[in-house]
Amino acid sequence: MRIDLHTHSRVSDGTDSPTELMQAAKAAGLDVVAITDHDTADSWDEAAAAAAEVGIELVRGMEISTIHAYHGVHLLAYLPDRTYPPLVDELERVLEGRDGRLPLMLDRLAGLGIEISLEDVEAVSGDAAASGRPHLADALVAKGYVRSRDEAFNRYLGAGRPAYINRYAAPLEPMIRTIAAAGGVTVIAHPWGRSTRQQPDEAAISALVDAGLSGLEIDHQDHSPEVRDKLRVIARDLDLVVTGSSDYHGTGKVGHDLGVNTTAPAEYARLLERAAAASAASGRTTPEVVR
Repeated sequence: MRIDLHTHSRVSDGTDSPTELMQAAKAAGLDVVAITDHDTADSWDEAAAAAAEVGIELVRGMEISTIHAYHGVHLLAYLPDRTYPPLVDELERVLEGRDGRLPLMLDRLAGLGIEISLEDVEAVSGDAAASGRPHLADALVAKGYVRSRDEAFNRYLGAGRPAYINRYAAPLEPMIRTIAAAGGVTVIAHPWGRSTRQQPDEAAISALVDAGLSGLEIDHQDHSPEVRDKLRVIARDLDLVVTGSSDYHGTGKVGHDLGVNTTAPAEYARLLERAAAASAASGRTTPEVVR
């Protein structure tokens, strides 16, 4: 069984529609896929219908922008009740932060002599829940200022670059508790993949387990073999589920093909067991896995 628990559609910053994503996952030989668009569940309904049609198992989730100790952390949330009011409120704040910083970033680019309009960005973001930096990067590519998303981030849009503007992210520990209250389970995405600092460190991860954290995404393209080995020791010591995934974005992210990393079936079973327990404890109506 081949299981990929982290993918994106163009409802956030991928380039496939939810239907195209399910079709691509089936064509890639996956048996199970999770759709985890950034800070939104807007892709769930289309993805569920498409998964049922092509015959692939679907886990509905999202990747939430959070912050912990002044460090950005991406939190994968699986199978929560998307109507839970505290979750709805926090996701709205995060998405408003994405949209709200875009004009400020356009102003900074204009100061650098780069003329990109809001309409240019919206032309590439389409029906995304919010227009963010990846869409701005795509607009820069379309206008010929850069050759790729990576170049756009490295030159202009990444943290510390001349057009970067910070935005709101949900506090990590309260968000873990919110997802648990919504009947879902949480996994930290690529925890040590985007910084030379190993944050959150083992002590911080242990505290997050007390808040309800269920797992770590360890097998990810942003993790070296040495980092994976260190994280596996932490996961073993803290009884955390170990996941692996592609972090697929279609053509928007090179080297993250569907199924490039996968989750072991036994670990997937553990994740579903914890999701069932969280759903029962919450008393909320949570989405089922589409089979």
